[in-house]
Amino acid sequence: MIEFEENHRPLILVTNDDGVDAGGISVLRELACEFGNVVVVAPDSAQSGMSNAITVKVPLSLEKIFEDKGLYIYKSNGTPVDCVKLAFNALLPRKPDLILSGINHGSNSSSSVHYSGTLGGAREGAVNEVPSIGFSLLDYKHDASFEAARPFVRQIIKQVVQNPLPDYTFLNVNIPQGDDLKGIKVCRQARGKWVEEFVEREDPRKQKYYWLTGFFQNLEPNAEDTDEYALKNNFISVVPCRVDITDHSAIDQLKDQSYEMSVKGIY
Repeated sequence: MIEFEENHRPLILVTNDDGVDAGGISVLRELACEFGNVVVVAPDSAQSGMSNAITVKVPLSLEKIFEDKGLYIYKSNGTPVDCVKLAFNALLPRKPDLILSGINHGSNSSSSVHYSGTLGGAREGAVNEVPSIGFSLLDYKHDASFEAARPFVRQIIKQVVQNPLPDYTFLNVNIPQGDDLKGIKVCRQARGKWVEEFVEREDPRKQKYYWLTGFFQNLEPNAEDTDEYALKNNFISVVPCRVDITDHSAIDQLKDQSYEMSVKGIY
């Protein structure tokens, strides 16, 4: 297990889905070090779109690649959720005070929250009752600039450190591209979906294969209380998300429709 000289500082776990060498995680790691002792456990290569996937068919590796006062960096061949689980069970001396995931290269707003490995890492933290934040920048480039986002990311981390989130809640934070950021908006997830398109090709052996592509469709483009609207207007969107995805409003409706019945009702 890892030991820190200054044990009174908050313990912060950092992960991502773009890989341990990505630009976004280096910025998040630097900002995290302002608030506490930091352990980074991140995939050794890109794991985008992994959501809450875990590895069960191959052994997981865990390699320390950097150590300094108050900072340890590890890489693993696993998914973001694997990285969080490994940290909890093989590295950390205690449960962390905060989990930060990102900063992702690319948007994770609206329904993308369900597919994102970045948010998978944050969600795994919330499952374990650890305040967690997933950060994403709306720039997919490898050399994306995170400079304009720095003060806002710092402020959001500070808010969560000073004002703990409700149990089983994590934040999905998306940041517009560019320097003209207008501020932060707390909002809801927009209703939207990805419209998939598959490009069909043929390999040298005449076998067909497919590349996934497509586009995002915002189903409520004029709703001013959504993350998509905030981002379109150069505001950083902060969406509180719950581990519990029960549609509580539908419970009474299903009961009224006689979904509940005894064995006698089936036979």
